[in-house]
Amino acid sequence: MTSASDLAQIRFDNALALFDEFVRNTIKHPDAATLRGLEGRFAEKVQIQPSYWSQIKSRSRQIGERLARQFELLCRKPNGWMDQVHTPGTGTTKGNPAPSSADDSHAPRDDDERFIVGLVLTYYRRHPQRARTRLLDLLGEVLTPAASETRAAPAPAPVSVTTAAPAGDAHALWLRSQSGVAPLRQKK
Repeated sequence: MTSASDLAQIRFDNALALFDEFVRNTIKHPDAATLRGLEGRFAEKVQIQPSYWSQIKSRSRQIGERLARQFELLCRKPNGWMDQVHTPGTGTTKGNPAPSSADDSHAPRDDDERFIVGLVLTYYRRHPQRARTRLLDLLGEVLTPAASETRAAPAPAPVSVTTAAPAGDAHALWLRSQSGVAPLRQKK
């Protein structure tokens, strides 16, 4: 027999699995409109308020019997699915955890990291060469060896935006105006 705390954990894990499945199915064709508000759209799919879904994820609310059946029905799972342990691929159960290794430090740790990894993988699998190029451009400063950080690179000379350029050379003007401008950092 499963204890109440074990059942709550199993339902929580399965709810997160349903959300991951929803994200994978939703981002088959990623675009900005698709990626916005996935949590709210999932809550809408399972007919609960987004704030209630947030409370479930933060573990301040548990999934009861009625809500578990609602999740199963609306996500097209068999009756009782939410109350069973489901392990992707490995056959590992809660009582038999997979051995952790040093490589697990790169595995996603939470929903946000799983979401980002899923997005990157989806993009890479669809357009490998373009994804590789763009990701390396975006992550260039992070992937640059630490030795280059210790060397002091000379600062580029400031470019006057008022420099006259032929009307057909707008792109060159744009590039000159951008030299020496650091990219904005995201607020935390």
